Amino acid sequence: MLILYALMLAAMLQQTAAETDPADVSEIDAVSCRLDVPGYMRFAMAIDGEEQLARTRGWKKIASPNSFIAEYDLPKPITVAGSYSTRRIAFTGDAILAVLDVADPAIVARAEKIDNSMSAQPMIDAMVASGKVTRAQAEAKFPFRKFLGERIMTDVTEPAGKDGYGSHMIVARTISNVTTHPGKTLYGCAYRFDMLDKDGTSL
Repeated sequence: MLILYALMLAAMLQQTAAETDPADVSEIDAVSCRLDVPGYMRFAMAIDGEEQLARTRGWKKIASPNSFIAEYDLPKPITVAGSYSTRRIAFTGDAILAVLDVADPAIVARAEKIDNSMSAQPMIDAMVASGKVTRAQAEAKFPFRKFLGERIMTDVTEPAGKDGYGSHMIVARTISNVTTHPGKTLYGCAYRFDMLDKDGTSL
């Protein structure tokens, strides 16, 4: 199954090769969700791949405290989300993120109309309502307030073709924070690809 997935993905990327040259892709466009899934995947694979885009663009890879994040320091700042400037970008399995010097992600999320799917507030309210702790005591139990939210930008499903397989592609604005990056907001875009069987079920 993994081999089939890889072959289908390779075929999809090859079909878009003429349309999207990774060298022409701006990291700002990638962060701003202006790419389609195949175009982004070609770009992401070229960062440290054969094209060595990171080196060509003068990006400096830096040690990340989070093993799931690959971080780069840019030679000059970029501006995203309207007015936020940063020289730090990061890549996860399916996303590119701008690392912003904003301690509270909710500040950025409000403008994007994105809610926190992991808010601790309902649990805090329930603890206070139980009468067993004060609000101050309840809030003290959550020194780190996790934020994780997204807004779907595009959602495209291609039904199964002659080979019996289809695809589901999602582009989503994401805003989050992590304990490994205190005082930072991760603002970016996720580009997701799922292979579907003939019945439209994700494989």
